[in-house]
Order: sequence, then C-alpha cells, then structure tokens
Amino acid sequence: MCGIAGSIHFKLDIPCMTRDLFHRGPDEQTTYEQGGVQLHHHRLAIVDISGGHQPMHLGGLTIIFNGEIYNHLEVREQLGLVCKSNSDTETILHAYAKKGADCLRYFDGMFAFAIHDRDKNELFIARDRAGKKPVYYYQKNEQFAFCSELNALQWQVKDEMNEQHLRQYIRLGYFYRSNTPYQHIHELPAGSYALVNIDKPVAQIHKWWNILDQYQHKHKEDEQATLEKLDQLLHLSVKRRVESSDLEVGSFLSGGIDSGIVSAIARQYNPSLKTFTVSFEGEYDEAPLAKLVADRYQTRHHEIRISYDHLKEDVVKILSNYGEPFMDSSAIPSYYVSREARKYLTVILNGDGGDELFGGYRRYVPFAKYDFFNSGSFVRSMAGLANKLMPVPKNKRSTYNYIHRLADLARKDSLGIYLSATIDSFEGFEENLISQPDDLLEMEKDFQLIRSSSLTGLQKIMDLDFDNILAGDLLVKMDIATMAHSLEGRSPLLSRELMEYIPGLDDKYKIQGGRTKYILRKLAAKYLPSELIDQPKRGFEIPLKKWIDTELKDLVADHILPSGSFSSGFAKKGFIQDLWDRKTGASDEKRAKMIWTFFALEVWYKNCYQRNA
Repeated sequence: MCGIAGSIHFKLDIPCMTRDLFHRGPDEQTTYEQGGVQLHHHRLAIVDISGGHQPMHLGGLTIIFNGEIYNHLEVREQLGLVCKSNSDTETILHAYAKKGADCLRYFDGMFAFAIHDRDKNELFIARDRAGKKPVYYYQKNEQFAFCSELNALQWQVKDEMNEQHLRQYIRLGYFYRSNTPYQHIHELPAGSYALVNIDKPVAQIHKWWNILDQYQHKHKEDEQATLEKLDQLLHLSVKRRVESSDLEVGSFLSGGIDSGIVSAIARQYNPSLKTFTVSFEGEYDEAPLAKLVADRYQTRHHEIRISYDHLKEDVVKILSNYGEPFMDSSAIPSYYVSREARKYLTVILNGDGGDELFGGYRRYVPFAKYDFFNSGSFVRSMAGLANKLMPVPKNKRSTYNYIHRLADLARKDSLGIYLSATIDSFEGFEENLISQPDDLLEMEKDFQLIRSSSLTGLQKIMDLDFDNILAGDLLVKMDIATMAHSLEGRSPLLSRELMEYIPGLDDKYKIQGGRTKYILRKLAAKYLPSELIDQPKRGFEIPLKKWIDTELKDLVADHILPSGSFSSGFAKKGFIQDLWDRKTGASDEKRAKMIWTFFALEVWYKNCYQRNA
C-alpha cells in the first residue's frame, strides 16, 4: 500500500508532495524523471520488503504502484513470467509487457498504478474493479498530473472549483463517478484505465470491467452446490489476503456475519490471528457477540473502547482529509477505529462489499418483490396520495418509517426513486436547493440505462449501489480513514472471483422473504454461533442528531449559519436557518443529514479549497 503521483509537462513540487503523501507511504520516498515525465512514489512496505523498491523498471517500462495483487504468484505461473524478486510490482510489469492492458483481467487485488511506456511514448494508468485504490488526474493546456489524494494534487495545480459538481454532491451525498469538486481534476473511474500520450497528454478512458456484465452471467447451481462454491471462493480469497504479506495480518471482528465469516476462515490460515472489536461509549456494544466468535476460534482478541471526547477538536481535521466535501458521518468512527488498530498492526481484513454483493441492506427486500424503477402511473398516484396523508416518521428504525419511505419512493419517477431508496438526504426538500436544469443529466442518462435493462428490480438497485455508493462513498471513506494512519485494509468479499460469481446468482440467494444475504447467512451457520446468524445490519451507530444538538452545535452553527457562508450559496434564502430552527417539518434524522451535508461542504471550502488555492 502506497501513495503515487506523477506528471507530464508539469513540474511537481516534490518536497510538498512528500509532505502531503507521507502518511500513505512512510517507509520510502523516491522520484523518477525522464523526458518530461515525473513519477513519485511513497512506499508502505508490506510485500517483498527488501526487494520491492519503486519506481521499478523493466526494459522500456517504469511503474509506480499503490495496492496489492494477492494472486501475483499464480499470475506468474499462468502467464509463464520469469521474475527476479517476490514483488507483486514486478509481476505487474512483466504481465503488462506480455499482455498489455489485458493483464488487468488476471489480477485479484486492489490497485492503482501508472506505467511509463517509453516505447509507446505513453502513460498507462489503471484502477481495480471495485475502486478500492483511488487515483485522481488533472489535465489542462497540455499539462497532466495525477495523484492518490485530492488534497495533494490540488495543492500542486491550484484548480478552480466546479459548482455544478458541488450541487450534485449536495443532492447525491457523494461525487458522481469521475466528478470532483474541481474543474479540471477527475477521478479515474473504478474498473477503468487511461492511456495518456506524452506529447499531447489527454487521458483516453477505457472501461475494462463492469459489474453490469457480471449480472448477465447466470449461474444455475442448486443451493447446496452454490454453498459449496461460495465456501471455496471465500477460502481462496481470505487465504490470498492473509498469506500475501510479509507483515502480520489481523481482522476486524464485529457482531455481524461478514467480518465473522472472514475472521473464522482467516484463523485457519493464521493460527495466531489477532482480531479487533471496537465499541463506542453510549452506543450499541457489539463486543459480546464478537467475543463469541473470538472464543470459538481462540483468536488473540482485542476489545477496543473508543470515546468521542475529542470529537470537537478532531472533526474538521477528519473531514478535511478527504479533499472533497464528504457527508458520510461514519467517516468519524472509521477514523478512530483505524487509528487504534494501527497501534497493533499494519494490515487488517474487513467485510467491505458484502452488503452490495450479497444483498445486505433492508431496502433490498421490497425491490426483490417489485421493480419500483418501473412503477406504473396508477401505483405512483396511489403512493403519492398515501405519502401526503402519512405524518413524518419520528423513529428511523420503525416499521412505520419503512412503510413511509416505500410510499415516498413508489410515488417518484426517474432518478428520484433511487435517491429516495438510498441516501435520502434532501428528497422531499430538493426545491429548497439552488439547481440548474442540467445538473443531474449525466446521472439520469446512466440511470435510464439500468432502468431499461433486463435486470430485475433487485439487481438494478444492487448494480447502482455497487457503482455509486460503494465506489463513491464507502470505499473512499475506508481508504482515507485507514491510510491516514498508514493502515492497509483488505476486503476478501471484493475478490475478483466473488465479484464475478455472486452477481450471477438468482435473486433468491440474496433475498428470501424478509431475509437479507440469504446464501451468506446459510453459509454462516457452518462458521458462526447461532446468535449471530440473523443479527440485523448495524454498521457504526452514529449519534448524528445528538452531535448537532450538543457537542458540535456551536461549531456547526459557526460554519453554516453566517449569511456569507459558502454553503448558503447552494440553498434558497432562509432554508439553512429554517432547517437549523426546525421550521421545515423534516424529521430529526433527515434534518441532521441535511445540516451535516452543508457542514461538510463548508469544512471543505475553508480547509481544503481556500487553503490550497
């Protein structure tokens, strides 16, 4: 795991780049320059510590690499590669020399890398299937630069903001696909690679992997065969991620089935496995459930208690790490958890991706029964009437709230259906936002492709979640939270084999009745205590409403309430104040999410944009 940066016809300030990326690679910092090309690498040494130095060269190729290729020794055998070191970086170089861009299909891993191909006079930049490892690029006036983090890149190029993308962020809760808050800085999309000519450096983007394609590959095995196949693929994935490291690999262990199965299997490949459970003062404590798994497998278990005592002092720094407005409040516990885990080790397994692949969200249940994306006019009109008559729910986790949200999304058409079902921040209040007619056109176009596809309703929302919320929010959150502490997070549920097998399973293996993650829960019975099997999804329990009304009240108010605040330019006059004063009729939960969205925008403007301008 590392930090990478580079440029074409643009001189990077290397000391400042080192300052800004040091946390991603404290072990070694090196630079390569040739013919107008700069490549800069920060290394967090995990695989082949003594022999994996970068930039690495092979003939006319030079690479800088961020991530891990867990099956790189298998790739050597498959392709007949002869390498000198045990480094996965060298495997990439040899595979690229032999297969070109097609080498990406062989890799099981998380990666963002750049290869300077002097023979072709181009830069090849690639990103993994799910988008676990980020890479951002800037192009303007035949200057090109790229980097692992937005803050570091913006400090170098001083780009202007993109107000349309900021309006999209407010409505969506994340930045869509390749968009960033800047005019000329883009994110290379997950599952894509870019070809950049050295003489005329404009990125030509090619999509090399798409989860939509995986839904077309139908698997017809019966339940027992499916369970056996899933078990086999999970073992393969966990084994690779435990053994592909020269450092000790531990595992996060919550009270849920994703991390429980991962930890149970990891224990078979690491007899001295360290597991970690975290709990936050005053919140739901999952430690007793996690301890059942730790005791069964006799792991070296650590229960870590974390408080929010210093939240007021830390919150601006935590949000500023992202280099973009980031409204997912679970970034805060993720930051603290990563900080504590790093005190014990450098590499840790997690359960990321399980919900999006296996069907773990409660919102998937109704979509398994009915395709809300194609509701008829009668259903929409009836749902609209019901929505008008139903009072605003007070309890987020109540059955009434669930029914209210179903009525809300069923009455909508187009992209609003998806936003109501997922982020649901400003839905119902969007008329209070400053907007332009074409703000959501890009998203509408992509949404309509999925909506009109042959996928089932469940497959449509899961496909959209994988491409949008997982890639645009959840994986961004964990990359920044872990790398801020030089901690590498590995996600066995996002292995190449699982991402290419699970989507093609019949819907009944994901949702049955009201039961989510059906096939994974069935397999969990083999590994986990019965008390865990049907535990509801929780994630980090974040007391956002309480924070805004107590600990962070003054801080948030000082950011968003002044009449000249940056965020006030994105809402109609008086809306933010009315929201603060509880005059909008929004539920406490929705009010908190809207306020937090504006707060994150204001933090970015003051601490990232203005500071790096």
